[in-house]
Amino acid sequence: MEAIVNPALRPIFLEGADPSMRAVESVIRELAQTSVPVLLLGEVGAGKRTIASRIYESCGAIGEFRVFECSELLEQDLEARDEPAPIKRPPRHQFSSGTVYLKEIGDLHFDCQLRLLELLPSITARLICGSTRDLEEEVRAGRFREDLYYRMSPVCLRLPPLRQRKQDIPLLTNFFLSKHAQDLRRPIPVLSMQTQQLFQDYSWPGNVRELEDAAKAIVVLGDESVAMGGLRAVLMKSERGSNGRLSLKQAARAASREAEKELILKVLTRTRWNRRRAAQELQISYKALLYKLKQIGCGDYGSS
Repeated sequence: MEAIVNPALRPIFLEGADPSMRAVESVIRELAQTSVPVLLLGEVGAGKRTIASRIYESCGAIGEFRVFECSELLEQDLEARDEPAPIKRPPRHQFSSGTVYLKEIGDLHFDCQLRLLELLPSITARLICGSTRDLEEEVRAGRFREDLYYRMSPVCLRLPPLRQRKQDIPLLTNFFLSKHAQDLRRPIPVLSMQTQQLFQDYSWPGNVRELEDAAKAIVVLGDESVAMGGLRAVLMKSERGSNGRLSLKQAARAASREAEKELILKVLTRTRWNRRRAAQELQISYKALLYKLKQIGCGDYGSS
């Protein structure tokens, strides 16, 4: 429900080159001089939590940076707490200091919305809320309180999706490749022009988070030609309507299939497409080779 974020684990903000992100960064610099609540709107993976952390740092990183999952908040979580005797101070609540990021504010239970509204006058922490939903639509549908919406959004930042900030893709790609190579103690991959173009052309429905997953998969697999065989299949499947998240398990499985296909075709070429000899070299049964050839669309090729 709540996480006090270790400074070493907070997401690293990377200044963008795209004009759409330059505008966001300009607002962040202005926010450093104020403590007004901020509402961050953007698609899944667009970087709302990273921006929240950046606002916290721009204000001097005073106090703790705390993250709350709104879908898990209960009314009692918003109740004030008395200081232990003999200290006589006003009751404190969880939003009394530092910076608080309320993740997916649209998921907050309706009763909790009322409690948060009542709590707002006593909140001394910097309050930042994030949402992937259109909260104005939620208000019209009666699922979100209109008074709370206006109280928590004097400043509203809409984060552009990655497909609208193409200039930042090479910058982010290189950053994630370096980051995960360092974490995993691997060499930093240098992407081919073909892969770089694929990254530019893809619409990234999972946004920056999906791009990071793809970069990490390349580092983990260690061979761009193998990794991209799998990644390309996953990316194109995602382009056709999946949820946009790139699982490393998916990428590894697809890359394994691509590597297997490449090896089979190399052996078949070497044996002049004699399938029985190829099966012997591959140390699999003839029937298994026929099945794999059918899977890759080459079932009618070659001689027995």
